[in-house]
Amino acid sequence: YRSNVWNIGAEGQFVIGAVAAGGVAMLADKDTGRWIVAAVLLAGVAGGMFWASITAWLKDKFHANEILVSLMLVYVADMVLGYLVYGPWKDPAGYNFPQSKAFETVAQIPRLMSGSRVSAGLILALIGVVAVWIFLFRTRAGFAQQVGGLAPAAARYAGYSSSKALWIALMVSGGAAGLAGALEVAGPIGQL
Repeated sequence: YRSNVWNIGAEGQFVIGAVAAGGVAMLADKDTGRWIVAAVLLAGVAGGMFWASITAWLKDKFHANEILVSLMLVYVADMVLGYLVYGPWKDPAGYNFPQSKAFETVAQIPRLMSGSRVSAGLILALIGVVAVWIFLFRTRAGFAQQVGGLAPAAARYAGYSSSKALWIALMVSGGAAGLAGALEVAGPIGQL
């Protein structure tokens, strides 16, 4: 919003982040260490960033409308998810429901309280809010995002790259959406 880049397709980045995180989580077995949780979260971030990079590339290279591109990519992401849970990742013991097998406990995000659905993702979300606030209001790159959104001509005159601002905005928002997808599937749901 601050950089005037409209990422309407965060739901698609959420879904692809969940798919990437689910793929890593399904690699875990009973002998896997707790390090897999970090790999699951990083896979979710990478998946969301990858999906957002498609929008950024099309906007940067061909001046495509990021609102339409990111929104239409939501439907593509849903189709990818549907293909996987109805096809190769379908749980053979899942009574024909479109779902993956349940993740091993070691690959799931720890819960904050027993008997609750609240996971450690709440802490990560709060840390993320603080990190984005610091980025936007206390760094030069965050200032460039804001100037580029409020006054693109002034930003170009000051030497700020609108292309770089576009990529940063979409990568940060795509990574955050992908992380949310990873936290959802590896948290309370425990499967894709």
